[in-house]
Parts: sequence; C-alpha cells; structure tokens
Amino acid sequence: MAIKGFNYQEFAQNLTAQAKELVPQDFQDIEKQYVVNTLMNFSALAGEALYNDTESNFTADQAMMITQIIAEWAFHKSVDLIRSKIPQEFWDPIMQKIAFTIFEIAKQTFKQGLPQDQILQLIEHHVKKTYLDAIAELKDKGFIDQGLMEQASKQSNIDAMMQQMSEEQAAAEAAQAQQAQQAPQGQASGQSAAMQNPQGATSSKILKLATVALLFQKMKQEKVQTFLDKFSPDDAQTVIKYMGMPDLESRVSVNTALKCLSEIKTQLPKPLELSPNKIVLKLQKVTEGIDRQQLEMILKPERMKVKRLVFNALEGEYYEVAPKVANIIATHIQDSV
Repeated sequence: MAIKGFNYQEFAQNLTAQAKELVPQDFQDIEKQYVVNTLMNFSALAGEALYNDTESNFTADQAMMITQIIAEWAFHKSVDLIRSKIPQEFWDPIMQKIAFTIFEIAKQTFKQGLPQDQILQLIEHHVKKTYLDAIAELKDKGFIDQGLMEQASKQSNIDAMMQQMSEEQAAAEAAQAQQAQQAPQGQASGQSAAMQNPQGATSSKILKLATVALLFQKMKQEKVQTFLDKFSPDDAQTVIKYMGMPDLESRVSVNTALKCLSEIKTQLPKPLELSPNKIVLKLQKVTEGIDRQQLEMILKPERMKVKRLVFNALEGEYYEVAPKVANIIATHIQDSV
C-alpha cells in the first residue's frame, strides 16, 4: 500500500523552491540550474521509491525526512562539486553514488528505529566517505591530478554555510543591541508584539525558541514533552505558546531558522572522543550476563559486520568499523537487550 499523506511530487517541488533561494549567487546560470535540477531529480526519485515501497511500512513523516535528507545533501555536494572544478562529466556519477548511499543508509537506520541524531550522524559519515572515495577513484584512474583531488576534498558547502550564518547572526545581534540602546526605554525594538518575551529575553533567544517550536510542531507529542522537560519553566511555556501559533512558519523565515539551528548546534556539548578500546569495553558491558545463544538470537536480523563487531569485542578485539558508527551500534544493542 502506498504511503498515505505523502505527496512526494509536491514535497520535492517545495524543497526545490526553497533551495533556489540558497544557491550561491556567484554561480553561472548553468551551474545554478544544475544544483536545482539535481536536488529536484533525486528528491523526486527517492520520494517515488519510498511511496511505492510496500515492505518497509514507513510513515509519511519518515518518508518526508528521508527525502529531505537526500535533497539537502544533494544541494550541498553538488555545490561542492562545482566549486571543486572537477570536470562536469563526472558530477552525475558522483552524485548518484551519494544519493544511493543516503537512501540505503536512511532506510536501514529508520527500519532499525535508531534515534534521529544518530541517523543523521551515520548518514553524514557515509556521505563524506562516498564523496572522498569517488574523488580518489577519479585520481587513481588518471582523470584528475593530485592537486585537483586535494582541492575537491577540502570543499564543504555545509560547513561554509554554517560559518556564514553564524557571522550574519552575530552581526544582526550587534545591530539589534545598538538599536535597542538608541530606542526610548520601553519601546519595542523591531520584533512584532507576538514575538516578544515578557521576561525580557534577548531577541536572539526568542528566535531560537521560535525555531525550536517549529521543529516541535512536526514531532510526536510524547517526544516533545520529553524535550520540554529539559527546558526551564519559562522557556518551556514560551515554546508551547509559539507551537500554538498556526502562522508561526510564516513568521520565522527559512534563513532565520537555519541561522538559529546553526548557532544552537555550536552551543551543544561536543561528543566524547571514541577509541576502539572504549567501544570494546562498552560492548562487553552491554552484553554482560547474556549467553552466546541468546546474543545470537538478538543479532540474527543484523548485518554480518555488526555481528563481527560484537563477537570480536567479546574476545577483546576490535572489528574495523568507524568508532562513531560502532558507538551507534553499541547504543542500539544496549536498547535492544
């Protein structure tokens, strides 16, 4: 049965319309069109495949998330390819490898029920690896030289965009602070009445809370409550108030939301450094008290590499998997036992 409530064609068109506003202005028209067409084609193909997938039982929200992930990476990596100066004849093959990788990893991780942040980390890891491997393959076959390979490898539009947003946000905050100092006491300083905070929070904080509310509007209620419990009472009430605004999406522009999310991300605690030894110890602790036969039953639906990682760890050895991926697997197994 097709996914009810998932209009993949309309969704792909909406994603493409948003992307048109973000294409680098220094690109030539043919380059801009390539970015837009690539995003449109891959998101539409992915959406159609998900829509017609009768085995995975994805919800409309899951299908939209997978499609959006493919669209976003299609945008960023096509920009990277253009800036890399790699000949255009190689753009499509590389982008096809990236899109296929995202599609397969996303489907598997959503089926396994991994947390969204872990899914995104896993996809990012494989996107970067696929991109670098594809460039290295061009160099090995003699299509590009060492210098061009190194230049292409350094391209990261997603990092550049985050840096730009951070700088623009800092400049906007400085301008708002200066405007607030010049305005008469008690006078609003540019925010609409609906987006002001009675506790006197900064406009930057208000925009962040409104952006969080936008995300929460698309999440299940039980998950939202779990997150709200970690907020201060005042901030939680503010987020709830914004979630109740039916026109919130029109009040917070896409660029503003992206800037706020970028800044929020920079303020999150950095992940702990992961070493193979720590992963082995974690897996041993997770599986402590479980006999081998029971463990084999738990791991039966998993891929061979996952099984090797676990059983090697029981012997005190580390199976060669990226530490971040191995940690995700360990957490997944911990949740399964």
